[in-house]
Amino acid sequence: RSNHNSSSAASSGTLSQDPSSQDPLSDALYQVKLTDLHGETLNLSDYQDHTLLVVNTASHCGFTPQYRSLESLYQTYRDQGLLIIGTPCNQFGQQEPGGASEIKSFCSLNYQISFPITEKLEVNGDNAHPLYQILKARAPGLLNSQRVKWNFTKFLISPKAEEIERYSPMTSP
Repeated sequence: RSNHNSSSAASSGTLSQDPSSQDPLSDALYQVKLTDLHGETLNLSDYQDHTLLVVNTASHCGFTPQYRSLESLYQTYRDQGLLIIGTPCNQFGQQEPGGASEIKSFCSLNYQISFPITEKLEVNGDNAHPLYQILKARAPGLLNSQRVKWNFTKFLISPKAEEIERYSPMTSP
């Protein structure tokens, strides 16, 4: 696939890092705590044995209908250890202007979202959330750019964060 980049898979498809040596960025990833739209804390340390899909989302974006596919994916694979985390972001064209209650209502009414949605996060710049600082360092984008280019960029994280892959907004879930 040309729409993603792997942070730790060599061209042969094998892991390029020694699985016995823990990556400090993986350690940092599992120290991240997020707050969901209900005000509850989501500790990533509780999900080290899960596959995670982190997606920066927006309610007023051309890619917003991907919420439907994300929810379907979550319903299909959550019992096998998939956790999808939506992270609303207002850094791209002001496409997520609402507050927590508006975002929660939009996701519930329009897409019946059952996976966790966090409070709004910044993904780029000086105020980028630590989660995105780590993900961008582990899975740079096209031409090794760390910048997230648009809403609905996806980061797929294997259990124990041995591999992290980035997918463009154009890649359907």
